[in-house]
Formats: sequence, C-alpha cells, structure tokens
Amino acid sequence: MEESNDVCMLMTAVDSEAAAEALAQGLVEAQLAACVQVLPVKSFYVWQGESRRDAEYLLLVKTRVALAPALETFIRAHHPYDVPELLQLPVNAGSAAYLQWLRAGTMGGESKPPVP
Repeated sequence: MEESNDVCMLMTAVDSEAAAEALAQGLVEAQLAACVQVLPVKSFYVWQGESRRDAEYLLLVKTRVALAPALETFIRAHHPYDVPELLQLPVNAGSAAYLQWLRAGTMGGESKPPVP
C-alpha cells in the first residue's frame, strides 16, 4: 500500500438515479474525478424542522485534493439541492497502481489512464 495525501474522496447525495448519473458522468468527463460510484441509500435527517426519510443516491467521488475546490464548484452548479452534502474524506493509503490510475485520470494527470 502506498501512502497518499494528494488523493481524497468526496461524498454527495442526490434524489434520483438520473441526477446521480448525470452528475457522475459530468465529473468524469470534466476530469474532475477519475471514478464516481453511485449507490442507492436511505437517508434519515431533519430538514426545515421536519423529520425526513428519503431514498437517495450517494456518490463516492475519487479525485485529487488539489481538484476539490473545482469539484465543489461543479457540484454546486449542477446539484438539485439548495444545500448539497459535500464531505471530503482523506485517503491515507491505497494500491499504488490504483492511485497512479486515479491521478492520471484527473485534470493535470501525467498520462492517460489505462483501462481498468
């Protein structure tokens, strides 16, 4: 495992599969993310004083720390929520080959990513 402090994962959730797919595709095409995984989840929260339980789609966005501000700007511009979830999680270590692929697949990467 290679140590890494230049890679992170961002999380956000949207209310439909179509919105999740559009956001994921846009992030990858813009090379702001090397990979975005979309998972169906059930969220429990309070919004504007009302207890909520909603089906959502969670996006796990793999990127470089340096791209996090641009990624946040992109998400805010294309997200259906007034207050989108935006959480950045550090990646402490990972497979050297995967981390190399991730770096190459994002803006400013050293080379084109290999096909996984």
